[in-house]
Amino acid sequence: MIRLSYMNDTIISTRQKCILNLISRGNGLLRSQIQEELEKIDKISKVTLIRDLNILLKNQLIKTKGNARSTLYLPYTQNPILRYFDLEVYFQQDPDKRSVVAKHFDFSIFSSLNHLITPIELKELKDKSRSFTKQTEKLSSDILKRELERFVIELSWKSSKIEGNTYSLLETEALIKEQKEAKGKSKEETVMILNHKSAFDQILNNKKDFTNLTVFKINQLHNFLVKDMNISTGIRKNAVGITGTVYRPLDNQHQIREAVDRLIKIINNLASPFEKALIAHFMIPYIQPYADGNKRLGRMLTNAIFLAYDLYPLSYRSVDEDDFKKALILMYEQKSIYHIKRIFIEQIHFAHENYFK
Repeated sequence: MIRLSYMNDTIISTRQKCILNLISRGNGLLRSQIQEELEKIDKISKVTLIRDLNILLKNQLIKTKGNARSTLYLPYTQNPILRYFDLEVYFQQDPDKRSVVAKHFDFSIFSSLNHLITPIELKELKDKSRSFTKQTEKLSSDILKRELERFVIELSWKSSKIEGNTYSLLETEALIKEQKEAKGKSKEETVMILNHKSAFDQILNNKKDFTNLTVFKINQLHNFLVKDMNISTGIRKNAVGITGTVYRPLDNQHQIREAVDRLIKIINNLASPFEKALIAHFMIPYIQPYADGNKRLGRMLTNAIFLAYDLYPLSYRSVDEDDFKKALILMYEQKSIYHIKRIFIEQIHFAHENYFK
């Protein structure tokens, strides 16, 4: 079992999680500022706050800078996009009531896209991972066909469900295996499922195409995912909004293209396929380069990179949809990938436990 370098949620109270969220949102807060913010919710004594802060310090969840009354409390992590937030506490407030929220794309994020997976985590991921080619070559042709079909069904179902698709797993199986459309479903839902299958078939049959990314290759993959869905293709020219958040992506096509180009350059220059895939996984939704289908594209591009480097693809079958959506919204509003990374590593483990054995 991969040991995840994440906080044990049982060691701190709800109030301490709230304090941690406050500190994670800023570039350093005085104790008086923390108390002021907390008292908007509930009264807290100076003694209680000091005790809570000391617990967080002891567990290396925060750190200090300065001394005496000028002591600042800061997130413990060196990389700002790895800051911890408690999702339950964070989403207790509606989007318009959440304070200190990023409302626009921040180009400074590119300087943080490095060392997102620790050396220990990388070693454990490498030790856990098996060669997709060697593992599938061990299987007979009929078993491999069934395993690939099962994987594609579960990927198409869950990835579509995250987008609000109401097809059940059994209905998805009937659609992919028997071309049987489910009753009461829209044409768009049916096409979305089938497009996932087509996109996965494309990357599976052209694995090496994605060892080096280009705008053209990403555009082509997006085209497969949105085919016949009345969604425009190519880098978008108009503004888009995202449900459940005040964050608004870039609305200038030249800036969007610049962001995509910078992303591709960073991914291509990285050595670790795990970091390449992780960054593609969250940066495509953050940039939102297309009119629609960006989250689907992020998930499928993750799999394209994994297969290009002979690693297992991810089905996301065990992902909780709300957890996934909240993790992305937290990334949009706070530029924290803590929970995205958690889900990502959990799914790598899940893939090796459940497929192509």
